[in-house]
Amino acid sequence: MMVEGVLLGALALVAWLWLRPNRARVHPALGAKTWDVVADGLHNSNTDLIHYRGQLLLVHAASPYHMGTSDCRLVVRRSADGRHWEKLAELRMPGEDIRDPKFAVIAGKLFLYALPNRGFYALPYGTVYSTSDTGEQWTPFERVVLVGSEPEGWLFWRPKTRDDITWYVPAYWKHHGRSILLHSTDGVRWNLVSEIWRGEGNDETDIEWLPDGRMLATARLEVTPDRMLGNREASTLLATAAPPYERWSYHKSRVTRLDGPALFAHDGRIYAVARYQAGTRGVLTRLGGTFSRKRTSLFLVEPERLVRLSDLPSAGDTSYAGVVLNDGALFVSYYTSEIRRDYPWILGMLLPTNIRMAEVPLDRLAQLAREKAGLKEAASPT
Repeated sequence: MMVEGVLLGALALVAWLWLRPNRARVHPALGAKTWDVVADGLHNSNTDLIHYRGQLLLVHAASPYHMGTSDCRLVVRRSADGRHWEKLAELRMPGEDIRDPKFAVIAGKLFLYALPNRGFYALPYGTVYSTSDTGEQWTPFERVVLVGSEPEGWLFWRPKTRDDITWYVPAYWKHHGRSILLHSTDGVRWNLVSEIWRGEGNDETDIEWLPDGRMLATARLEVTPDRMLGNREASTLLATAAPPYERWSYHKSRVTRLDGPALFAHDGRIYAVARYQAGTRGVLTRLGGTFSRKRTSLFLVEPERLVRLSDLPSAGDTSYAGVVLNDGALFVSYYTSEIRRDYPWILGMLLPTNIRMAEVPLDRLAQLAREKAGLKEAASPT
């Protein structure tokens, strides 16, 4: 009877996790519209988005599951409106997994950066790049060049610029625990600017500029990297530096561990689309725990705090967004498990995931940010 009770209890738990309805909280004031772009039964993930030559380009990984596999490839798609897409290209690393693609247009050339991985676990070992004129034909992947340093081991996030001349990219070390800032003028050869942070298992790091010219960086602090149950001390690093970005000041947030951050600026504020961990944080649901419920969410990012604004329809294995601001709207690409359910992360990593798009009016986003941040500013005169 005891064995039967244990089995029945286990089956009931599995059924509950499988059928649990989604409780993502999409704020109605956001005015978000969302829809599927890719729903083909594969584990689609790791998106990025760019506005190039008057159209949207989307890139995402397509794989049987979340873990590393040589069956993984990067798929590039193009759209005029974000709703109707044509596939332009598929990029592979023969015999290897590839993930975390990022677009940039540097010196007039379209770049695609990505992280190759040789094993079953998602442990990329370096950064490669490919270039294209149209998004249809791409050069073979090559390694980036770190001047004065061995490039293998540094994992690039998203290159950005303020003047279209000097480009900056944050990079983290393949074994976690260190992130740096690099700069380049050609997208291929990169020079060290400064160390952003060392310790606490830090990895995925993104950057954006504050109105006063300071750079703001967020970093995912795992504390103990790749632990199934996460870590109760995990957090998000908030770092700022004035030009030339060599000396950093720090704060931390426990609102969530900001996985897969996509930072962007609008109307004097910095925002992020990133993964949020919903629910309580117990023994099995510490920050970063694989049994936790995950969301793709919008945040206001300030030098001293994160403010969660809203979820997007999402669950299970989700996030790793791309963002484009165009014609008064924020376009967001992201991936998610079945949005009618609320799978734990570990289940979502094994099941199919879809690529979704969200469209958010920028004025609605700014108003929600003012309200959530407790700001009572008068509307700017027109």
